[in-house]
Amino acid sequence: AATRREVRPVPPRRGVIRPTTTGLRLRLRLAPGQEPADVAASAERLRHAWGVHAVYVTEVKPGVVELRLIGFDVLRTVRMPRKTGGGFLKVPVALREDTTAFVRDYRAVPHQLTLGATLSGKSMYLRHLVAGLAPQPVALVGIDCKRGVELAPFAPRLSALATDPQQAAELLPVLVKEMEDRYDLIKTRQGIAPTVPDEEITSDIWGLPEDERPVPVVLFVDEVAELFLVATKKDEERRDEMVTQLVRLAQLGRAAGIYLEVCGQRFGAELGKGATMLRAQLTGRVCHRVNDEASAKMALGDIAPEAVDAACAIAPERPGLAVAGDTSGGWSRIRTPYLSLADAAAVCQETAGLVPDLPALAPFRPAASAAPVDDPAPVLVPRPATG
Repeated sequence: AATRREVRPVPPRRGVIRPTTTGLRLRLRLAPGQEPADVAASAERLRHAWGVHAVYVTEVKPGVVELRLIGFDVLRTVRMPRKTGGGFLKVPVALREDTTAFVRDYRAVPHQLTLGATLSGKSMYLRHLVAGLAPQPVALVGIDCKRGVELAPFAPRLSALATDPQQAAELLPVLVKEMEDRYDLIKTRQGIAPTVPDEEITSDIWGLPEDERPVPVVLFVDEVAELFLVATKKDEERRDEMVTQLVRLAQLGRAAGIYLEVCGQRFGAELGKGATMLRAQLTGRVCHRVNDEASAKMALGDIAPEAVDAACAIAPERPGLAVAGDTSGGWSRIRTPYLSLADAAAVCQETAGLVPDLPALAPFRPAASAAPVDDPAPVLVPRPATG
């Protein structure tokens, strides 16, 4: 009589275990029929079996996964790794909970929404972005509705700065016109008829020759909720125009090399029409500690419910901790290292000569503050003694 053979599970083949500063790292070659999801589903059991803080699974290539064993909470004291993956329009701004660097890549994620309550670390995140972009050939534009207290220290490196909604209403049309001019440049270079709508152009400025390519523009909008507030009928008309222009920049700006970094303490549908439409165009999402669940849902609700719960669970005594996600459904905890305002401002002062020449933004160029004097003269000149 034939006997039935017992089918035994085949474990993955283990590679060399490599120690790291935060734990261990090893690779597994999967057996036929296995997939990375099978290993990821066992990550929590592996964590308890090995007695470590966390286990993270990443796919290296088909059939090979890498396990990172983290021995302690790396977000308690942030130490950025040596290899951060920075580059042109790539800013390593925070540390992920799996010990890798969180890189803000404007070419891959053109626009981002960053939320955070007071003292949550949102301003620190913004400092790292400005300091990381300052040494690069990029035009930095700011809209700071807190009278400029957040972005004014970076004035030497800014190409334009608006410090209230009225100035923002004057600056945004100029950026939209700059975007339209860049589309006309692309049309002319590639032989596209001028009557073709901008929405149907699939190319971008990166296909242009380097000597003809316009400089990228990164627009920082701090306290975006202030742009939505209205008190009179005139304010409502101005608000509608600004929101429309922001939505246009978010929809069409990527191909023209214009990127948006929208920040605020809260962001919800109650701000008025256009808020949900603007959010839909902001692919990247970073949510620090917020004061209400609605803001967390507005930032991460369309990504994963678990991300909303993780953002609402951020403790006040851990500033800089945030949940970062994208519309693909992935999310992770990150924390920004400390960077003083003086150090970030010093970087902008040192790179002031890199401000690109954009004539359209010249009227909005902020006046750079004078360098501090080491030994200032006394305010009152003493009267000479007489005998």
